[in-house]
Amino acid sequence: MPDLPKPLADLIEALSLLPGVGPRSAERYANSLIKRGPNVSQKLSDALDNLNSKIKICPRTFALISSDESRSRLYDDPKRDKTIIAVVAEPFDIYALEKTNHFAGTYHVIGGLISPLDNIAPEDLHIKELLARIKEDKVGEVIIATNASVEGETTALYIKNQIKNPKIQVTRLARGLPIGVDLEYADMITLTKALEGRQRL
Repeated sequence: MPDLPKPLADLIEALSLLPGVGPRSAERYANSLIKRGPNVSQKLSDALDNLNSKIKICPRTFALISSDESRSRLYDDPKRDKTIIAVVAEPFDIYALEKTNHFAGTYHVIGGLISPLDNIAPEDLHIKELLARIKEDKVGEVIIATNASVEGETTALYIKNQIKNPKIQVTRLARGLPIGVDLEYADMITLTKALEGRQRL
């Protein structure tokens, strides 16, 4: 089989760098772009060019914002309650919580989870900035919305221990069994949290 043209090989290699995209998937994506023509390729190229040049990090919440914004719109929105902070690991976690339309507080992105195996220590995360925000915004509740993993639980416990003020309520997202899932298919962490968070009927 002849070698692929270099531009096509370069595209496949670049696509393969994305998480969850293997060589075969990258080849299918590249083939699809060729079939769809230059308009689709140009649109994708423009979007990629704008990705880093027109997006930056909010200096207050560490959420993703447009380059023409000074701070997160969710933080500056007067309808949002600044005394309640939901702590999330990554910026895209914000969008997941926003889709519920049930949270009217603000967010703080810590930028990952404590993980000694990956050499991620508390100092590598935006926890110090979180503690400063808690004081400055007179926060009354911190909702820790990290994943139900060993790293997520470790990070949640560390943050809780760093919040020394007993007047500040530190809560954790409820964990439990999703509707429609049989017990036999639930993982151990989910079942444990379901038992710990059980409520009176």
